[in-house]
Amino acid sequence: MSSGPTQVAGTPDTLFYVSNDTTHDLVSLLHADDIYPPFDEDDDDDGHLPKPLSFSLPSVESPKLPGGTEEQRSSNPTQITMAAKTYSRDEVAKNNHDESLWCIIDAKVYDLTDFLDAHPGGESVLRQVAGRDATTEFYNLHRQEVLTKYDKTLVIGTVAGEEPSVVVQQPGELSVVPYGEPLWLTPQFKSPYFSPSHRALQRAIREFTDTHVTPEALQAEESGDYISQELIERMSKAGVLHMRLGPGKHLHGVELLGGVVKGEEFDYFHDMIVSQELARTNCRGFQDGNMAGMTIGLTVVLNFANSEALKKKVSEEVFSGKKKLCLAITEAFAGSDVAGLRTTAEKTPDGKHYIVNGTKKWITNGVFCDYFVTGVKTDKGLSVLLIERGEGVNTKPIKTSYSPAAGTTYITFDNVKVPVENLLGQENKGIHVILSNFNHERWTMACATIRQCRTVVEESLKWSHQRLVFGKRLIDQPVIRQKLAKMIALTEANQSWLETITYQMCNMPYKEQAKHLGGPIGLLKMSATRAAHEIADESVQIWGGRGLTRTGMGRVVEMFNRTYKFDAILGGAEEVLGDLGVRQAMKFMPKSRL
Repeated sequence: MSSGPTQVAGTPDTLFYVSNDTTHDLVSLLHADDIYPPFDEDDDDDGHLPKPLSFSLPSVESPKLPGGTEEQRSSNPTQITMAAKTYSRDEVAKNNHDESLWCIIDAKVYDLTDFLDAHPGGESVLRQVAGRDATTEFYNLHRQEVLTKYDKTLVIGTVAGEEPSVVVQQPGELSVVPYGEPLWLTPQFKSPYFSPSHRALQRAIREFTDTHVTPEALQAEESGDYISQELIERMSKAGVLHMRLGPGKHLHGVELLGGVVKGEEFDYFHDMIVSQELARTNCRGFQDGNMAGMTIGLTVVLNFANSEALKKKVSEEVFSGKKKLCLAITEAFAGSDVAGLRTTAEKTPDGKHYIVNGTKKWITNGVFCDYFVTGVKTDKGLSVLLIERGEGVNTKPIKTSYSPAAGTTYITFDNVKVPVENLLGQENKGIHVILSNFNHERWTMACATIRQCRTVVEESLKWSHQRLVFGKRLIDQPVIRQKLAKMIALTEANQSWLETITYQMCNMPYKEQAKHLGGPIGLLKMSATRAAHEIADESVQIWGGRGLTRTGMGRVVEMFNRTYKFDAILGGAEEVLGDLGVRQAMKFMPKSRL
């Protein structure tokens, strides 16, 4: 990268930070005002910019030009993009009519003559930039992935003597946008919580997610397709499925992402990293469709199966990706009020089976699952059964605000015969089984929500720097900066609280966690989803109509605004969790008086 910003037409002293990865666009504009203090003519009669402030960014390698012979380059459209031919700006300017329509975007020359009819925005838009540098106009209207899509077919060369000012970020790399990463991942900041193994895992899981998960997530979120068996098996081999359950003996001896961390050393900070990185797909329906049911259901089997043989069989089937499992507690009759469940399980006269009848609703992943960890009413209380898909078990999808890729389900159990060996925990004491994993479930949801909030902050920072309105960038408007300040503060505060609670989870015995952390985790989730509400509102105001459009520039913000409420409801509604936090505090309240 050159020592100073590269000047392009229409945007003096502007440095672009974008991504060549179509799966996670990182388009942004970082203007000179962000590096240099505002110029005041009274301070410098020579008209020179003041000395730059101390402002460091991670080093980025310049894009490598393709090699090979001329014939090899000619046969490779991607290589033609950078190496085929150079043109002067005057030459480009002559090609400004329908018979030969060229333009410049980031020092690359595009021949759009045959693209006129195909341009989704109409022909007139292209005619307006014919023969000109359209860099500013392009990034005011499009994400970088559009260029990536058409580079191979439309680029005919580069501008003589100029180099692209776009910094290409590869899969796995960190964002260079301020507040685009939590402080512990920002080079200028330190943290007492994270070890080299945490950082190694973060790099590995981000590259894995960017390369393998996000491409499928983007496609499936739109099409509604369920997660592919290929991706499930890939995650299984990499140990990602195992890591989703958090620390435990199930990780011992498992190779995690090529050995970046030992299963025996995996702690809740590793767990937090995995949860937050997988949330970066920005595909809320697919995020839940990506084995969320397993994450909250298989733990129950591992901890409460009364038969080692059953535990071994089911865990091996699910961890290998051969079978899928979900948690089936909620009904139309009862959500957070688990005592109100109506699905029944009655023992047969010989005592060898339960006969299950009832329904479950809004069950994540249920459409495509083979096992259902199910809350039922037994003779004297609640119990939990592992029910295998078979005769009498029927599932059908439920349409919700996010993608059908989540596999949200309505389940009916009609005289389903379940072996008594499939009882999880003790009969009539299932409430303890049901509540046992709530803390981890709510904590992982907080992890993901906070990461999604950060992504919206990053997108909005980039957009406000590149969007021109009334001749100014959005970021130049004080009202926009106030909105961004609020969004940043909420995100950073919740991330800090998350890390504090995670540290306690790493250093507190499991039984003590249930006693002391249930309330704080509930309050954290409530705080995170309340922040998501505020951030969704402010971000849509920044993005305007694009924040309401499912495709294009604002698709990430639109997705967030449409789906953030799932996290405010699933795993416990905000009001229920807030009340839980205060009631837990009441238990330890001393007789202290004002």
